[in-house]
Amino acid sequence: MELIAAIALFAFSAGITPGPNNIMLMSSGVNFGIKSSLPHLSGICVGFPSMVLAVGLGLSALFQAFPAIHTLIKVVGIVYLLYLAWLIANNHSKLEGKTTSKPFSFWQAAAFQWVNPKGWIMAIGAIATFTSMTQPLTMQVVMIACIFFCIALPCGIVWLGFGVALKKLLKNDKQQRIFNITMALLLVLSIIPMVLPQ
Repeated sequence: MELIAAIALFAFSAGITPGPNNIMLMSSGVNFGIKSSLPHLSGICVGFPSMVLAVGLGLSALFQAFPAIHTLIKVVGIVYLLYLAWLIANNHSKLEGKTTSKPFSFWQAAAFQWVNPKGWIMAIGAIATFTSMTQPLTMQVVMIACIFFCIALPCGIVWLGFGVALKKLLKNDKQQRIFNITMALLLVLSIIPMVLPQ
């Protein structure tokens, strides 16, 4: 029971703090509302635990054998995050009656987890910290993935709800434009720890 509580605390602290997923969920809440953003939220909730399963059941060994694959995924992830930041910054607000983009679909959000540098750090950190070689690895990894699944939903709802609440404070197109640019800058800032030497 203590182990489950420790994993849940880790999942909550990782899932509630600012990062690419949460910044994009908040931005989606402001620009598209809750209903249109639910596929995005669902994709995160399913995509990240799926990645934890994959990492725990074999990808970590692949990365140890071929470090270049991990480096390639990291570089692709950073480039993609910069592209998403550009899209967010240049999104015309709904207050104007049009948008230049649309919210992530379920599959886009699920696939994004595989290029999200913070996601990789969380997944590898959880597997390294909370598994033991004295017990069957598969069951431990499944338990960790299930806990992340249960924690991801409430954390994502908080950020999505925060975005929807912010929309009520944004009274005009200029304010929403400033918000979008701020979110894009925060997304870029969230990348910095990933590019600094470890």
